[in-house]
Amino acid sequence: MSLWLDFLGAEIRYVQTPTFGRIRIAEAGRGNAEPLLLQHGLNGHLEAYAKNLVPLSERFHVIACDYAGHGLSDKKIDEYNPAVFAEQLGELMDALDIESAHLSGESLGGWVSGLFAAKYPQRVRRLMLNTAGGIPVVSEKGKQDMQNFIGLNKRNVDAVPNRESVTARMQWLMHPSNHHLLAEELIDLRLRIYLAPETRRVAPKINAVIQRHDDFLIPLDQLRCETLFLWTEDNPIHDLQAARAAAAQVPGSLFYVMKGNAAHWPQYEVPAEFNEVATSFFGTGRLPAAGAGA
Repeated sequence: MSLWLDFLGAEIRYVQTPTFGRIRIAEAGRGNAEPLLLQHGLNGHLEAYAKNLVPLSERFHVIACDYAGHGLSDKKIDEYNPAVFAEQLGELMDALDIESAHLSGESLGGWVSGLFAAKYPQRVRRLMLNTAGGIPVVSEKGKQDMQNFIGLNKRNVDAVPNRESVTARMQWLMHPSNHHLLAEELIDLRLRIYLAPETRRVAPKINAVIQRHDDFLIPLDQLRCETLFLWTEDNPIHDLQAARAAAAQVPGSLFYVMKGNAAHWPQYEVPAEFNEVATSFFGTGRLPAAGAGA
């Protein structure tokens, strides 16, 4: 199914921010009282939430955005790291007249959400860390996964991206049984973004943060909002061992392991399950009745 069919009912537009310039957003459910911001991963873009934004808008005012330097947002700043993106999140909320919101982010998006929640607790209602970065890598497999990830990124940063390199990078996101979800449209979209001159210019700066991962760890003991760790059995780098260790540092946090096959992109790989869990958690602070996790 086309991404444009997934986004029927959503508005795609640009929002002006003071520091970061024009930020591309997708928005649905604007009349609903509870805002929910969805945030993509490193080198990603808002289409990561194509299968979630409209379904979740039945209950929430949902916004997905491209970080600065990513997707079709402006690429005018000099420094790109999770702490900078947390400031972008605040400016975007200000521009949208949102005082506080629920936050859900995968990978880099979870990392940014965690940093934002620790620094600006009054602006966060509930927090979902979805296969998030920014927590300590504890296993040898996780450390090897990190090296593999660095290698995949180099193919799209140190060399000119091509269809093969972009496909390999996107296959890394998904469980092998879900590679059929990588439709040509999705790969072509990312390749076009990666080949844009402005993306090529800032890509080395964005990817430099991988080597500085531990400089920006989420201060887990400072999280005060209701927090859900949503994970998968096959998440690379930050595996279940890392996630459980991180969750133990957040008093009262919930932990949920996806039942469907998924790796790093559960919101796209198993959208019905993800949307059910997100609706329950952000709506009530609880997991679905049959979804106690593992």
